[in-house]
Amino acid sequence: MASLIAIGIGLELYVRLGLDNGMRFDLEMWKYARCLKQVAGHPAIGHEHRPQSSAHLMGVDIRINGHKLRDDDYDYERPADTQRILMLGDSVTFGWGVPIEQTVSKRLERRLRETGRKVDVINTGVGNYNTTMEVAYFLTEGIKYDPQVVVLNYFINDAEPTPTYKPFNFLERYSYAYVWLSGRFDVVSRQLAHQPTWWEYYSGLYESQGWKAAEEAIDQLSSYCHSHGIGLLIVNYPELRQLKPYRFDRVRALLREAAIHNGADYLDLYDVVRNEDESQLWVTRLDPHPNSYAHKLNTDALVVPIQHMLDRYPANKN
Repeated sequence: MASLIAIGIGLELYVRLGLDNGMRFDLEMWKYARCLKQVAGHPAIGHEHRPQSSAHLMGVDIRINGHKLRDDDYDYERPADTQRILMLGDSVTFGWGVPIEQTVSKRLERRLRETGRKVDVINTGVGNYNTTMEVAYFLTEGIKYDPQVVVLNYFINDAEPTPTYKPFNFLERYSYAYVWLSGRFDVVSRQLAHQPTWWEYYSGLYESQGWKAAEEAIDQLSSYCHSHGIGLLIVNYPELRQLKPYRFDRVRALLREAAIHNGADYLDLYDVVRNEDESQLWVTRLDPHPNSYAHKLNTDALVVPIQHMLDRYPANKN
C-alpha cells in the first residue's frame, strides 16, 4: 500500500511539474471544464461558463464576464444608434488558444468600427457546444442583446450529440495524473479496438441523428430570425488537420444546402485557407484549433459580407 501511494504521488508530481507546461491540449481542456464551466440551468443548453471566472489556459488569459461570455461587459439593452452582431459557436468562436483581442469577434469589431460604424460584435462561443446548444442559448439568452445580425459559426463536430453531465469524482477534479493517464489509456484502447479514424468519425456524424438535429436547430434559428427581422449568416469553418485533399466536401455541401433552404446568407471559409500550410494555422502541433493567423484570415473574409448585412438590417428598423 505504501508503495502504491508513493507511485501515485510520484506520478502526480511528474505530470504537474514535468509534463504540464501549460500547452498540453488534454490537460488544458480539463482545466477549462473544471475552472470555467458549470451545468446550465436550461437542459437544452447543457453547460455554460461560470460568471466572473478566469484562468490562464493554452498560453492565454481567459476572463468570463458577468453574462457568462468571454467578452467585454455589454449590457443587454442595446444603444439605439448601435448595431449588434451575435456570434454563435463553439471553441473555435470562443478563441481557444488565442488572445481575446486576436479572435475573429474582436478583429471584426475593430475593422467595422474603423469604417465609422457603431457596432458591437458579441462573442457567445463556448467550448464543446454543438449547433442545438448554440440555438438553445440564442433563444433563451442571446436574444436579450437585441442583435441585428446573427452569425452561426459552424464547425464539423457541431453535429455531435449534446454531452451528458455527471459530477467530477475526487480524482477527476484534482488529479493531473489521473487525467493524463485516462487520455493515454483512451488512445491505446482506440488503437487496439480499431476505432474509426478522426475523419471517419467526423464523416459518420452526417450519417446519424446528429446532423438531423443540427438541421432542425438551423431551421428553428432561421425561422426566429426571419420572423423578427434579424439577418442570419451561416459560416463554415474548415477542419484544419488536412486541407488537401479535403475530406469533408460533402459536409460543406450539406451546410450550404441548409442555408439556401432557410434563406440565410452563407460563407464557406475553406477557400480562404485551402492553399495554406496546415501547420501554420494550428494553435500547436497537437491542437489544430485555428491560431491567431487563421483568425486573421477568417476575419478578412468576413468583413465585406457582414458590412452588406449591416446595411440591410439597420439599428432602427422603424
